Formats: sequence, structure tokens, C-alpha cells
Amino acid sequence: MAGRLAIVAGGGDLPRRVAEQARKTGRNPFVVGLKGFAEAGLLEEYNGPELSVGEMGRLIQLMKKEGCEEMVFAGWLKRPDFSSLKLDLKGVQSLPKILAAAKKGDDALLRAVMDVFAEAGFRIIGADDVLNDLLVSAGPLGAIIPDAEHWPDIRRAAEVARISGSLEIGQGAVSCAGLVLAVEAQEGTDRMLARVGELQVEIRGTPEARRGVLVKRPKPQQERRIDLPTIGVATVQAAGKAGLAGIAVEAGAALVVDREEVARAADQLGVFIYGFTLAEVA
Repeated sequence: MAGRLAIVAGGGDLPRRVAEQARKTGRNPFVVGLKGFAEAGLLEEYNGPELSVGEMGRLIQLMKKEGCEEMVFAGWLKRPDFSSLKLDLKGVQSLPKILAAAKKGDDALLRAVMDVFAEAGFRIIGADDVLNDLLVSAGPLGAIIPDAEHWPDIRRAAEVARISGSLEIGQGAVSCAGLVLAVEAQEGTDRMLARVGELQVEIRGTPEARRGVLVKRPKPQQERRIDLPTIGVATVQAAGKAGLAGIAVEAGAALVVDREEVARAADQLGVFIYGFTLAEVA
């Protein structure tokens, strides 16, 4: 039988979903919360420790002590302030390489962090390897389907998100009637959508007259075992409040948390969710 699965928990509900599924399949998950991100209730439920992002050596020791062979990073994180980060010896030793990678963008930074744990002997897997129904499939999720007027905005936002991602800016963009309303950067999807809702109504939709589409897709150079685009009920609610007509994500390359609840929320708000193929946005 495989060893325990270590779950390094960031923010949001995804770490809990991964832990629940690991428990159901007999993986006896070892949950480690990242300080300032992981939900306290999750750590209490799974009796897991809380560590600073920079305590890499301590994390490696704990995972080995608990018999872990595989590890998964789940949940959202923000880039730390390296100048004030609490570091143990392994963190200090790894810092020059991580700082050099950080200058190349978030994806390079994540790869450098993953390399530290891979070199320590752990196999790093993606959250979708545990929750194999987490990936968004092609086509609509819910009862509402994008129509002909939405496709130019889907393609426009998909192209902007691709370019933005290649420059290590972000994974999302919003287009309305061919006009790019917002590009996601470090603020995250919810705050980007809040900005859209503050624009003048002449260039955007409203909850009463929905227009525009949010597109989320991986960066072209994305490390797909970590930080895949993720949508949940909160994303749908934020898109609805911003007056958008729908959300489109790259099929097989984005995660949806609580699929049924997400579909239900979208239907209630009159918002479509669609998994597009690369051919559809070419």
C-alpha cells in the first residue's frame, strides 16, 4: 500500500476536498497548513500542524516522520514578503535559488519550491490526481449555454489571458462586446471582478442585462500540478454581481470545486459556465 499523502494547505476550500477524498480512499492524509492561508478548522479536524511558508526543512522532516511518499499543494497562496519570511535552515539554503526563480515569475518560483521537495524524495502530484472529477470537462456546466453573441468575447478574453499568462501576469481576463475590461494580476479573480462591477454601465453588463465573459486558463508555461485556474461558488457569485453573462475556462485545464453547487448557483443567477476546447478559441 502507498504511504500517506501529505496535503500542503493554502487558502480556500480545495484543501478540505482533497483531504476528504484522500481519507475516503484510505490514504490517511497528513494535512499541513501554511500560516496565514489554511483554514483553522481544517487543521483541527485533521490534527495537522501549521508552518510558515519558509519552514521547508521542518515540513520535510514532518512528512518523512509521518511516512508520506506523495504530496499535493492545494489552495490559494500569495507571494510572500521574502524580507520578513520566517526561514529554517533548509529555507535559508534554498532561498538564493528561490529568489532567482521569483524574478522570472510565479511559475518559475513554484517550480523552484517543488524542486526542493522532489530532491528530498517526495513525488508531487496535482489536486486533480486525487479528485479526478475536479477537472472541468468540455461543454456547459449547468443549464445555460453561451450563444453566438458570447463567442467573440470568449475568444477575445482567451487570447488576452494567453498573452497575459505568457508574461507571468495572471490567468484571467474579461471581455465585453470586444472591449477588454480587466486583466487579472496579483489581486486575484474576485477583486478583478469587483473592479469590473465599478466600471461605467455603458461598457459592461448588469445583473438585469448581462454582457461580457470572464475567461480563465492556465499560463502557457504553467506547472499543472499546482496553481491551475480554479472556480467555485464565490467565483460565480462575483461574476454575477459584476453583470457578466458567463464564465469560460479551458476544458481539462481548470478545476471546479463543488461542481453541483457551482452549476446551481450559475443557473439561479442566469450565468453560463463553459469548458472550451483549444479548437473553439483558435
